[in-house]
Amino acid sequence: MNKKIVVLMTTVGFVVLLDVVTKAYIASTMFLHESFTVIEGFFNITYIRNPGAAFGFLAGASPGIRITFFLFVTIAVMVMILYYIIKSDMVDLLETFSLSLILSGALGNMIDRVRFGEVIDFIDVYIESHHWPAFNVADSAISVGAVMIVLAMLKKKEQGDHSPSGKIKEG
Repeated sequence: MNKKIVVLMTTVGFVVLLDVVTKAYIASTMFLHESFTVIEGFFNITYIRNPGAAFGFLAGASPGIRITFFLFVTIAVMVMILYYIIKSDMVDLLETFSLSLILSGALGNMIDRVRFGEVIDFIDVYIESHHWPAFNVADSAISVGAVMIVLAMLKKKEQGDHSPSGKIKEG
């Protein structure tokens, strides 16, 4: 089997499973808005549900519009990522892993949107009274994948290579 497909399937399987299991655990063991401290002054586990996207984007929109929009965008992004990984011979394993993290996170949050109409978030990072919006494993995977892609692109640019995988196209 193609190494890229193995990386894709392994990453998606692991991240989505971890996301679903952690969200199920939080939802089954905590009350909505319940919180407990993990690291005083920095990190809590706080059970919330977010009907919107990052930073509450579209949280106030009607459920039908919101869910339709998020499902359409998520499916479109997932199809583009899959197509790019599978069809491009210019994608290396690190880029495949990075894109697989993004795809995994999108799928994890889409599962919540289909099941609940909103996403379960529980990771609450803060300093004093300044809280970052709560997030989850899927959101973390998307963020880490995005940062990895940007760093890979910057590294290639520094090396004078403008192709997606570090291979120089001829002709």
